[in-house]
Formats: sequence, C-alpha cells, structure tokens
Amino acid sequence: MKAEYDFRKGKRGAVLPQPPGKVRITIRLDADILDWYRQQADEQGGGNYQSLINQSLRQVMESHQVSLEELLRRVMREELAQYMTNNELDISSSQGNDFRISEE
Repeated sequence: MKAEYDFRKGKRGAVLPQPPGKVRITIRLDADILDWYRQQADEQGGGNYQSLINQSLRQVMESHQVSLEELLRRVMREELAQYMTNNELDISSSQGNDFRISEE
C-alpha cells in the first residue's frame, strides 16, 4: 500500500457507464420482496435480481396497456349507453341525412 495516492485524474461517479435506456434510481422496497427476488436470481444460477424486478414491472406495464381500438370501442359503448338511457339517439351521417333511433 502506498503512503500517498494521486487522484488528480480521478473521476467522480460510477466506474462503469450505464447501458443505453437504463436510468439509475434509488427505490425503497420491502425486505421480503427484495429477498424473494434475490432468491429467484440465485435459483436461476445467479444473475441480477434487478433484471428480474425490471422484467416483472415490464410485464405488469404491458398487461395494462389497451389498444386504441379497444379504448375507442369502450368509450363508444359508454357514450351510447348514456344516450340510450335518455331514450333517444341521434346519428347524423356525413351526407347530412338524419337517422333517429328512439325507444318508444
């Protein structure tokens, strides 16, 4: 061990650069959750428990995404139901013809 070290050319921060698309954050997790992910990584022959957490979060995120078609259909159903409860629905075509549907 040296008596003195020269840090004039030293750089602050992480030694390894972050991969593109990744962001370093600080997050607080329950100890049992973190232990479970570490155990899963060990059972899979080692590896990175953080990748398992990221994979789990991505699966949840992707399972909650709704296609534009599905969203539009849901909105149309809700709007049509609202008009139908008022017992009358007016639909106008682009040619200017009026169609009237009523529940009488």
